[in-house]
Amino acid sequence: MGRKQTSESTRARRKVAQEAARIIVNHGVRDYRVAKRKAADHLGLNRRGSLPGNAEIEAAVAEHLQIFGGNSHDDHLRLLRVAALSAMELLTAFEPRLVGPVLTGTADVNSVVNLHVFADSPEAVSMELETIGIRCRPYERKLRVRRNQLESYAGFEFHHGNSPIQATVFPVDGIRQAPMSPIDGKPMRRADSGSVQKLLEHV
Repeated sequence: MGRKQTSESTRARRKVAQEAARIIVNHGVRDYRVAKRKAADHLGLNRRGSLPGNAEIEAAVAEHLQIFGGNSHDDHLRLLRVAALSAMELLTAFEPRLVGPVLTGTADVNSVVNLHVFADSPEAVSMELETIGIRCRPYERKLRVRRNQLESYAGFEFHHGNSPIQATVFPVDGIRQAPMSPIDGKPMRRADSGSVQKLLEHV
């Protein structure tokens, strides 16, 4: 009986993860928690044990893109990575790092290029963008730096290479310790321009 319940729970979690992945890719929902709640409601599976973790959802997103995206997904991912590399070259003074779905390969048509940049002040980044003739929109983002601690960071959104770019500004010494990933709770994976170039060479 226990084994049967475990098997049913595993199948239910997988169904929710697959439906959440569909919602994320097709409807542009960025928050995994919102996506899995919507998925559970849609499937009528609201039991706590049926809700997958974020890592399971990310795996389902990757699988969904592989099955339904095919070559078009690969082409779009390449365009986003090219835009990321070009934006990183513009912001090279701030040691930019690529993070998020464009780095991991789970980006879809609704994804933006997420960069982490490092400066003495956010104003230094906005002034640099203004100097090179790029209009940007400021935003604020809360990121988890420790298990029970959130910090707010300023950032700037702009378009480059026909792609939306979001550059979140960290203190200069913030390059040493990445914030926690909402996917697995580990430090976010960051890639410098050399690493992004290697990704492009192997696509």
